[in-house]
Amino acid sequence: MRTTLVILALLSIATPASARPRAAGPAILSSGAVFEVANPDFTTPIDREYKVSFEISQASTSPDQVNVALNSVARFVNMHAMAGVPREKIRAAVVVHGSAGWELLDDVAYRAKHGVDNPNAALIREFTAFGARVILCGQTAASRGIPRGGLIDEVEVALSAMTAFVVLQEEGYRVNPW
Repeated sequence: MRTTLVILALLSIATPASARPRAAGPAILSSGAVFEVANPDFTTPIDREYKVSFEISQASTSPDQVNVALNSVARFVNMHAMAGVPREKIRAAVVVHGSAGWELLDDVAYRAKHGVDNPNAALIREFTAFGARVILCGQTAASRGIPRGGLIDEVEVALSAMTAFVVLQEEGYRVNPW
């Protein structure tokens, strides 16, 4: 263990500040650390609208940990905000199905199921405050017995994840393959 700590300390000293990720932000403050990329060859137009939908189907590996896929959504938002894309041009939608559906429960319902508060709840609320949408597959909710009354208030329920993706695509969202 001591060797590991020494190696980590040396790496942090040897890694230039420009290669270290931002702790978080500038848009989603609690998650989504990103790296600054100086003078990219493939530029990011800041006058375009970035409407992206993300699919999350796998639950976190531990009920007391934030789902890593939610961190990817935060990274998407933060990268584009850091690159200068105006807030109103960054749109994200998160479509949730499968075992990840349980991660949309409010703290009371999540605690009843897992014995801990939902570590995803604050991040989901931060997404929706930014303007992102979080959509639960109604088929997942029905088949798994996920109580609609136990969901985080900001979560929307769709007929199905498939339906949500069709509607989002018609609204101009592109599916991110991540």
